Amino acid sequence: MAKISWTQEAEHWLKDIFDYIAHDNPGAAAGVVEGIYNKAQELTQFPKIGYRYEGVTDREVRILLYGHYRIAYLIKTKGEIDILGVFHGALDIQRYLL
Repeated sequence: MAKISWTQEAEHWLKDIFDYIAHDNPGAAAGVVEGIYNKAQELTQFPKIGYRYEGVTDREVRILLYGHYRIAYLIKTKGEIDILGVFHGALDIQRYLL
């Protein structure tokens, strides 16, 4: 079973997503953030469920989809996973992951 850690940057992205949605609908914002978090928890059992991100070749960075969002994560050597960020599908994540 893999261990998941959220980077500070990923937590910041999640908070920004919450704040943006909560401006119009706090209940929906909580649901989206909870859904993203729960989707990321699937990585404990299936760390390679996301597709490999081709923009990074020196590390195993993968992308897990949840609705309109992409959860970028790094699989480390000892079964540990770092969540790198949560990005809206319209964003060009290449500039954030390189």
